[in-house]
Parts: sequence; C-alpha cells; structure tokens
Amino acid sequence: MQRRLLRARDGDRGAASIFVLAVGLVLVAGGLGGAAVGAARNGRHEARTAADLGALAGALRAIEGQEAACLRAAELVAANGARLTACRLEGLDVVVQTETVVTPMPHLTTYASAAARAGPIRG
Repeated sequence: MQRRLLRARDGDRGAASIFVLAVGLVLVAGGLGGAAVGAARNGRHEARTAADLGALAGALRAIEGQEAACLRAAELVAANGARLTACRLEGLDVVVQTETVVTPMPHLTTYASAAARAGPIRG
C-alpha cells in the first residue's frame, strides 16, 4: 500500500512549478498590455494638448493671414513634441491637426493624432 502512494506522488512532481510559471506569464502579459494602453493614452493626450495650444497661438495671428497663423501654430506644436500635419484658416478660426509618435512596446511604433479649432468669441 505504501508503494502505491509513493508512485502516485511521483507523477505530480513539477506540476506546481509549471502552474506558477503560467500564472507569472499571465501577470507579465497583463502588465505589458496595461503599459501599452497607458502609452497610447499618454500619446493621445500629448497630441491633443499640442493641437489646442497650437490653435490658440495661431488664432492670435489669424488677422495677419494663414501663413503667419500656421507658422506660429507650428512653432508651438513643435515645442510640445508633436508634428503639425495640417493647418488652415477658416475666416478668423484656425484649425490645426497634430500627430505624435507613440511607442507602446519596443519595436512597435504608432501615431496619435488630434485636431483643435480656435478663434474669436461669437456672441
């Protein structure tokens, strides 16, 4: 009877190690996924902030024309770490589109974009 119990235990050796390894891998994968989502959200916020500030800066120069407004918007967008992808003047409103580089995981690069409009207050 004692021999049968020992043989049954021998068959289970190492199962707990594999289980702990599997749980650890699931936790690491979850952490990587969470970090990727966080990086994407951060990139989106950076693009949105750069677009807002660029549009406001361009609106200050809107009376001088599209070239002056978009040049000033581009300066502020670049100062905020983004790239100006489009800028146009619609009346006295400046519409700005920006893009930032997002690297949520090593060797994985994507882009976050945003747009903003700024102009005079209309009553």
